[in-house]
Amino acid sequence: MSMFITLEGVEGSGKSTLSASLASAIEKNGGSKVLLTRQPGATPVGKQIRQILLDTKNTSLVPRAELFLFAADRAQHVEEEIRPSLARGEVVICDRYIDSTIAYQGYGRGLDIEMLNKLNSLATGGLNPDLTLLLDLDPKLGLERARNRELDGATQWSRFEADELPFHQRVRDGFLNLATAERARFVVIDASVGKDEILKSALSAVTNHLRTRC
Repeated sequence: MSMFITLEGVEGSGKSTLSASLASAIEKNGGSKVLLTRQPGATPVGKQIRQILLDTKNTSLVPRAELFLFAADRAQHVEEEIRPSLARGEVVICDRYIDSTIAYQGYGRGLDIEMLNKLNSLATGGLNPDLTLLLDLDPKLGLERARNRELDGATQWSRFEADELPFHQRVRDGFLNLATAERARFVVIDASVGKDEILKSALSAVTNHLRTRC
């Protein structure tokens, strides 16, 4: 049975770690094939877009340009990877999706939410997640984690990690508002606890969702 799961949260909330563990657990326990993917940057075109979006040198990138780059990545990603995988009956786990646009470009950058919803629908062809796991974390702690992360022996910040704390606080508020508005799709998970506990909560959410579909 195909299923589309998205992971959302502020910087440093542990989405990448959870997505890998969750994919492994689902394949081991249920035997389902899992596509583990992310936005932006999952396709060849997306990798080029990701470089532009995350490069700290691109300080002049305006919010609307940032938005359209994310939308272009998403449109390519949905058609090239996500829809074909779901059509084959696979489980798709995607690190960030439409809700990140609302939280970051809407609540964070101040762009019109209604316009963002329309653009998301256009970019995805109306494809919405079955289940969204929101890893909730104090943005201050998340930024500390993200900014101290070591990659290839050197600390590398992304353009979003370089943003000031008030921006990330607005992003968190946006995610929580979305979760409140769509309780049937969202499960909020405390991302300040240990990795094992987070994975246990995520697996429980997946199991409960599957039970309601049967």
